[in-house]
Amino acid sequence: MSIIPLVFTSGWASGVNAYAVVLLLGLFGRFGGAESVPPALERTDVLIAAGVLFLCEAVADKIPYVDSVWDAVHTVIRPAAGTVVGVLLASNDPGSLSEIAAGALGGTTALVSHGIKASLRMAVNTSPEPASNIVVSVLEDLSVAGLVTLAIFHPWVAASGAAVLLVLGVLLVWFAVSRIRRFLQRRRERKAARAAAVQPQY
Repeated sequence: MSIIPLVFTSGWASGVNAYAVVLLLGLFGRFGGAESVPPALERTDVLIAAGVLFLCEAVADKIPYVDSVWDAVHTVIRPAAGTVVGVLLASNDPGSLSEIAAGALGGTTALVSHGIKASLRMAVNTSPEPASNIVVSVLEDLSVAGLVTLAIFHPWVAASGAAVLLVLGVLLVWFAVSRIRRFLQRRRERKAARAAAVQPQY
């Protein structure tokens, strides 16, 4: 069986929450008997590290503006994770896809989905209440968990779902960009108004 859909789905999911991907794949490989998961992801130290970092992300990702800082820090980490997971999946299934191609596919998909996630979260942060951040974060976590789980048992179905979410994400970013611009413009106007208010009158 080709590992292309699994690499693609794990790449998309890594761009959203890389630690959840490593944790879920490792758990499925170690306790679920998933033969497509490489032994490197099943190691105890890897599972513990992924679990701790996943909990950190679960908290940081739900706090307005902290989530954007977290995303900025992970601009390199998430695509790198998608690349590494892709290479490991390919090495575990020799002949299905070369490691270089798998790494490129996983890393590129992770980079695109990370860019979408970071852009949309910046738009969400323009909302005056924190509930939207929590809702979006939970939906992202559920999407990652659902698609990674589906990819283990029905990889092509999961890859199709990931592709649809990728396209929808790109379309949403187009709308979000205008909202971000309006938010930045309002902030500049408020700063200018405050500066004019404190300026001494002669």
